[in-house]
Amino acid sequence: MPCPIPAHGPTPSAAQLAWHRQPLYGFIHYGLNAWTGREWGWGDEDPARFNPGHLDAAQWVAAAKAGGLTGLVLTAKHHDGFCLWPTATTARSVASSPWRRGRGDLVGELAAMCRAAGLRFGLYCSPWDRSHPDYGGPGYLDTWRAQLDELQTRYGELFMLWFDGANGGDGWYGGTPGVRTIDRAGYYGFDRVWADCRRRQPGAVIFSDAGPDLRWIGNEQGLAAESNWHRVRPEGFAVGQVDDHARLAHGDPDGTVWRPAEADVSIRPGWFWHAEERPRSGADLFALWLRTVGRGNGLNLNLPPDTRGLIPDEDVAALHDFRRRVEAFTALDHARGLVPTVSCPHTGADPRALTDDDEDTVWWAPAGAGPVSVEVLFPGPRHLGGVRIDEAIAHGQRIAAFAVDVRLGDTWIEIQRGGTIGARRILSFNAEWTTGVRVRILDTQAPPVLSRLSCYGRAEG
Repeated sequence: MPCPIPAHGPTPSAAQLAWHRQPLYGFIHYGLNAWTGREWGWGDEDPARFNPGHLDAAQWVAAAKAGGLTGLVLTAKHHDGFCLWPTATTARSVASSPWRRGRGDLVGELAAMCRAAGLRFGLYCSPWDRSHPDYGGPGYLDTWRAQLDELQTRYGELFMLWFDGANGGDGWYGGTPGVRTIDRAGYYGFDRVWADCRRRQPGAVIFSDAGPDLRWIGNEQGLAAESNWHRVRPEGFAVGQVDDHARLAHGDPDGTVWRPAEADVSIRPGWFWHAEERPRSGADLFALWLRTVGRGNGLNLNLPPDTRGLIPDEDVAALHDFRRRVEAFTALDHARGLVPTVSCPHTGADPRALTDDDEDTVWWAPAGAGPVSVEVLFPGPRHLGGVRIDEAIAHGQRIAAFAVDVRLGDTWIEIQRGGTIGARRILSFNAEWTTGVRVRILDTQAPPVLSRLSCYGRAEG
């Protein structure tokens, strides 16, 4: 039976809801910086330096899948202006490099490999260009918009268009070193850019620090807030102009637009490959997953290829270990198929929707139900290491605080409490032998609507 409760506040679009359901994906930062050792290229680099002798986009895709990632976003152009596709807009591209004898198209290769492997594909094209002689004036805007047009019309359906607010500064600017400043509020004309994106790629979510579809978490370390509202008040946010980073992490309980948060984090200290750096361990990636995806955010994990054109073996090994840890943690769901007991049973809302492993079935509390709790009793003692709770966010985000109890003998013992739930809340704790789990809703803006309660067996590793 469909949930008859009216939506509470803003709700996700179809593209946002699809994003919520596949929140783990990857970034690929690649270009001349891998050869120069820079993070932000100056714009004076010779395109002939780009010559990966063993570039294999299929290996990148395999590495992403080894980590359980469901998509890849490629930096088609970074701030140095070097384009990874043969563009009509500039000579600073792979067409001017010896790679593939100047006939290569890295964007096309990765798009095709992602599509063949069932991964989603997205793109980033830096608005700042430290190489362009007209940066800061209208001529550069024509170039950048033409680049966006090429990228959005040549490579099929995109799941994400990723933007940042890179706002100018020093650079090479066509052979003249100097500093260019822009009108941060209006130069790029992002409203027009968003409209063009909607027209060309209607199924893509658009990320920037301020939206319009996804917002930044506010840092590059994956330091997600314990409470995370998927909605914000858009006033005071603009691309490249965010004064309150705490609001980015927390969102707004009274937010008027649905704009969930993405954590973008690199597997290495830098966004581009540097020989002296080492990747995060699988254990560290698992902890990152818990505090980002586990708090309802997306996780965009950067995987920088090296000068060979490959994701390094040690990075791939860390991704394998990360996926093993996630799968070990979630493999055994003691609640699956059991019938929960709810504090407010009523006609039409079947609590079995919480344990049937179907994201589209929901249980809801009736208006005026008072304190709400859901408990699952096991047929015998179970070794419990984690709990997952999902709100049915298609009906809005409602819950502001909750607690989780475990049953020891005849007594319920609180083991953890938290703030928001949202798209998902995944808790990990020291494994307990218990005969049941209870979730208590402590504070809610509207009657809760839930889609999932999982009780995970002890994580290994």
